[in-house]
Amino acid sequence: MIHKIIIPTPFAVGDVNAYLIKGDALTLIDAGPKTEEALIALKKGIKEAGYLLSDIEQVVLTHHHPDHAGWTDAFEQATILGHKYNQVWMTRDKAFLEYHDRFYLQCLKEEGVPEDYFHWVEKMRRPLSLLGSRTLDNYLYDGDSLPGHPNIQVLETLGHAQSHLAFWSESSKVLIGGDLILEKVSSNPLIEPPLDPQQSRQKSLLQYNASLKKIQQLPVEKVYSGHGNEVYNIQELVTYRLEKQRERALKVLDMLSDGEKTIFELTKQLFPKVYEKELGLTLSETIGQIDYLIEEELITANRDEKGIFLYEQC
Repeated sequence: MIHKIIIPTPFAVGDVNAYLIKGDALTLIDAGPKTEEALIALKKGIKEAGYLLSDIEQVVLTHHHPDHAGWTDAFEQATILGHKYNQVWMTRDKAFLEYHDRFYLQCLKEEGVPEDYFHWVEKMRRPLSLLGSRTLDNYLYDGDSLPGHPNIQVLETLGHAQSHLAFWSESSKVLIGGDLILEKVSSNPLIEPPLDPQQSRQKSLLQYNASLKKIQQLPVEKVYSGHGNEVYNIQELVTYRLEKQRERALKVLDMLSDGEKTIFELTKQLFPKVYEKELGLTLSETIGQIDYLIEEELITANRDEKGIFLYEQC
């Protein structure tokens, strides 16, 4: 049994989906943002399936983003499960928040973003207030069986988030996919700080593409997605989206035909109408295209005396 619960969010993405699954344990996958409206919808959806909040035995997170991981606090008796990368975001101690701000400020500087936009570091913290505060009780790893559901396999599917997991039932050929595969759009592979501050950031778009290819190798017939309707024809859809991704990257390559540019300069060209309103998302998208082009050995990166990266065609 998979029971879908549609939950409102205050974000531009709109409603988010949670899923109630009954096996040897009663499990809720994802929990919406921490708003009163979301809690009302969660209670209603769980009641429609014949249960109460107190009946939920475990809450499993597809990833740590606030629209998915808000109401862990509402399930005091439940076990909270997810990728280990969730933990620092759910805890949000002073050391992590200071590291969070340093990481993103350094990114803005390296991307050639003018100081007038540095206030975005603070803005990127604001959605964290809609995250839950309960820390994870146990971690899930790629290849694990989901506790209480021996026929459901945990798949690490990083890219959109560094904590992203999907849940695969080979017997029913169904995937509960979080934000990995949505019906109408590709998810934005977001830039996020590594758990180890000594490590370089992960190349999120390359991870995301690898995760799509991983799912494409499975005989998936239906994806229950994190937003919107269920998704079908997965193999064809993934092929199409990977092709579109390459087209977007080649568009950025063409933008470098007249000389070297920074991430910020490219972002302004790619998203002239929205980059100021959605600076974090648009910078992440541009960085993804640059990572792709570097991986394909089509461009090179050089760092100037101010520490700003400049990119040019090979």
